[in-house]
Amino acid sequence: MSRNYELDDTDRKILSLLLDDAKMPYTEIARRVHVSGGTVHVRMARLEELGIVKGATLKIDYAKLGYGVNAFLGIYLLKSSVYGSVAEQLRDIPEVVSIHFTTGAYGVFARLVCRDTQHLRDVLHDRIQLIEGIERTETLISLEETLNRPIQLM
Repeated sequence: MSRNYELDDTDRKILSLLLDDAKMPYTEIARRVHVSGGTVHVRMARLEELGIVKGATLKIDYAKLGYGVNAFLGIYLLKSSVYGSVAEQLRDIPEVVSIHFTTGAYGVFARLVCRDTQHLRDVLHDRIQLIEGIERTETLISLEETLNRPIQLM
């Protein structure tokens, strides 16, 4: 949907609670917002239909699962028209967790999660740098993530 939907206070309160805890039951949200559970359900269905809410995700501590390297990759494209095919091939690489078509020096900015620097090297050398349309890449390894949060709606 191309137009922006105007959220009311009830929508913002519901979304704010879910941004803090995506597993919060609708009955608890209803209690906190002072509406019925049915109202929360209808509001959420409408927000999903409008494409404002696109599902729920889990926050995972990848390091605790053995994926201790979080890297950002600036990708120089041969020309901007290859973005679609490059992005499609990047999607097929499980270690690539986000892809952005950008302005500035890089045509694409991506985030990767790898087990260690050898794994990162293998992904870069054996997968990403072989993609047709990529001229070269620059890698930045994150030493620590200090903040990762949604914007405040209230």
